[in-house]
Amino acid sequence: MGAGTVTLFLCGDVMLGRGVDQILPHPGDPALREDFVRDARGYVELAEAVSGPVPRPVPFSWPWGRALEVLGGAAPDVRIVNLETSVTRSDAFAPGKAVHYRMSPANVPAVEVARPDVCVLSNNHVLDFGRPGLRETLDVLHGAGLRTAGAGRDADEAYAPAVVPVEGGRVLVFALGMMSSGIPPSWAATAEQSGVAFLAEPSAAAAEAVVRRVRQAKRPGDVAVVSVHWGSNWGHHVPRSHVGFAHALVDGGVDVVHGHSSHHPRPVEMYRGRVILYGCGDFVDDYEGITGYEEYRDDLRLACLLSVPPDGGHPSGLRMVPLRTRRMRLEPAAADDRAWLRETLDRVSGVGIALDPDGALTLAPR
Repeated sequence: MGAGTVTLFLCGDVMLGRGVDQILPHPGDPALREDFVRDARGYVELAEAVSGPVPRPVPFSWPWGRALEVLGGAAPDVRIVNLETSVTRSDAFAPGKAVHYRMSPANVPAVEVARPDVCVLSNNHVLDFGRPGLRETLDVLHGAGLRTAGAGRDADEAYAPAVVPVEGGRVLVFALGMMSSGIPPSWAATAEQSGVAFLAEPSAAAAEAVVRRVRQAKRPGDVAVVSVHWGSNWGHHVPRSHVGFAHALVDGGVDVVHGHSSHHPRPVEMYRGRVILYGCGDFVDDYEGITGYEEYRDDLRLACLLSVPPDGGHPSGLRMVPLRTRRMRLEPAAADDRAWLRETLDRVSGVGIALDPDGALTLAPR
């Protein structure tokens, strides 16, 4: 890596609520209002039926498993996660939603153990327990010294970037959530009320507004990341509007587009020397044992390590470390799993994907 290059850790959805919360040292109320599962411990039982017993309670590091070794070895400069849960004791379930995620505030060390520099909150679960639940989420995370982006007590806070100092500059993380990911328009932050940094659709006008905010904040030596929660849960197709939106961001000076919401990795693109991750997939969740979309192998996860030169330097470099969830914990992916991920991402992406001798996926020329 060249001088001034910043290494980012990026992953998809970190869902430490619901079933995961129940195996941690201080589980909250397990009550749910889903059609088929009324107790969050049911998701633990589903995982155990597939992979064997899960000890309870587990240490706060348990859900991250081998990912913590990956992070320790790679020593990224900045760690960015999409924290897709409310952190609240509230039982005020948001009406009109089929699924609600919450984790006990007493389990926030399960977030801290991964040492994230930014927790992205612009997603479709952060207001699952209303605006009081969002306020508690912000209070708990900020009280633990964790930066947040994409949600706030008003629009100014929600749309403002999280700022992480690095040698020679800063990493600015702007976070946005779109209606296509399931975020209700009523969750949008305004000047008078809390909420998420919301975009109805990935239009040219929306991209222009994001670029305007980036240019107002970005200084020489800075790296600008736009982390966006968008799209459907399943499938590798990326809508043309998403591609156009991502390209417009890069054209406007954004260095990294960090997409998430899909339950499995989506295509990777290199555009003008900058990496676009259209969907990072899930990272930590309680989906083990849920059936119906096995063809997408959502049990496989990617820890993305992205080297980014500031100020439009050499092309970014990407390494993606494959992991697999088992017993609600991330483990190394087997050789055939790594090969499946390589073949799948190479087939659907706009750039070639190679498999390194150490088992990581990297960008390769076509």
